[in-house]
Amino acid sequence: IDYVASSENLNYVDKSRIGATGHSAGGNAAIRAANYFGREAIQTGMPSKLDSVYVSGYVLTLRDDVLADVRSNVGVAYALYDEGAYRNELGHGDMRPAPEALRAVNSGLPAEQAVSVVDIGRYYGDKQARTLRVVHNERVLHPFQPYMAEATANQIAYFEHVFDWSGELSTYDQVWQWKEFLGVVSLIAGLVALVPMGQLLLRTPWFSSLVRPVPQSLPKPSGRGRLLFWSTFAFAALVACFTYIPMAELSQKLFVAASTRQLTWFFPQRMNNAVMLWAILNGTVGFVVFWLSYRYFGRARGVSPTSWGLQVTPAEFARTLAAALVLFVGFFLTLFTLYYFLHVDYRFLFMGVRVFQPELLLLLAMYVPLFFVFFLSNSLRINGAMRFEGQPEWRSMLLGGIANSLGLLLIVVVQYVTYAATGTVYWTDGWLYVNLLFGVVPMMFVLPYFNRYFFRMTGRIYLGPMVTCLVFVMILISNTVIYLPL
Repeated sequence: IDYVASSENLNYVDKSRIGATGHSAGGNAAIRAANYFGREAIQTGMPSKLDSVYVSGYVLTLRDDVLADVRSNVGVAYALYDEGAYRNELGHGDMRPAPEALRAVNSGLPAEQAVSVVDIGRYYGDKQARTLRVVHNERVLHPFQPYMAEATANQIAYFEHVFDWSGELSTYDQVWQWKEFLGVVSLIAGLVALVPMGQLLLRTPWFSSLVRPVPQSLPKPSGRGRLLFWSTFAFAALVACFTYIPMAELSQKLFVAASTRQLTWFFPQRMNNAVMLWAILNGTVGFVVFWLSYRYFGRARGVSPTSWGLQVTPAEFARTLAAALVLFVGFFLTLFTLYYFLHVDYRFLFMGVRVFQPELLLLLAMYVPLFFVFFLSNSLRINGAMRFEGQPEWRSMLLGGIANSLGLLLIVVVQYVTYAATGTVYWTDGWLYVNLLFGVVPMMFVLPYFNRYFFRMTGRIYLGPMVTCLVFVMILISNTVIYLPL
């Protein structure tokens, strides 16, 4: 904002009408900016460089000590069903009686005009004096607020009003939904393309040696074997469900700098650190359960380790890793090319599959080895314990997808069933970590499909988890906030 307002390079910008907006932590940044430039305006006696701000999804800093110095118009949008509303002073998301909303509105009004109940959607104050205030309260959850037509229309209307500008279109005349739809189509196409890209790569002379016969499938379980299968299925799902939040809490203790938003090179992503610890634990549990099932049941019934696709030499392992790196480069090179020529990426709602800065490759090398424990464990389980004779492949892979995502999906179900019944989410302090699952669960569901397809190409369990770990972890890294000391 300071650069835009002060630089002669941006002479096409109307510097008297600079605005800022953000959602969630970005909403906090917007009101903090209004406070910062408001204090500067008080000191200089000049108008604030920030004409107007729109604060979406965050009301915790709508306090007197922050609002007192604001010299900008302020719009507030808060989801009526915001999962974090338990932290608000009244413990809910209704902004009509909320002290936070009242302070925001009254900060722009003379004392004698102060209101005791906010009229949602009403403009208060004077936009010319930069005391205009408005509060919206859309009926939506916190993470979906930026993807709601009503919320978008309210924000468009606000900036048109404060900037005295008309787009000559209805604020509901929005086309971003088509971009989101085509973004997910592109994302699906880009991910699916990894399979034929892998097939072509394995036909080249140097990588063709990785192709091995697909091992024989396991006999279809029956009797005690069937009981063991479904018992381990349920056990793995419950472990995944009950360990996620504890791992999120543990991550705050192990990675203190990132958890407290300090700049650091040591695992600088607080949200992904929680997922990483969960992945390490569940991947390890998966290995243990797999081995115990074989040791005390499968071995005595003729199950052979040759059916798992584990056999590999160090040279083959290194060549498999090289193939995975080629596919990783191919996936993101396609994405970078599309972005360069068309300025679009594979972004869809919470799945920010986007171009990345070179610095993130250092983080990829940091996170991938630890995440790989889970990805390899999943490939071993999907191809070594869930591939049975006479079972259609589509059913086998569907079962694998359900098994891999069920535990995390249960967390989402518990969170929002509790919220619907009581008005407060089940996991309060960890609600943002639960929100992260909206993007993680779909990745967990499709992971077994890729592990199976690459297993059928190579007869080994390694190429699938190598490729998916590199691609999916890079997606996670480029999709969430990073506290790098750049």
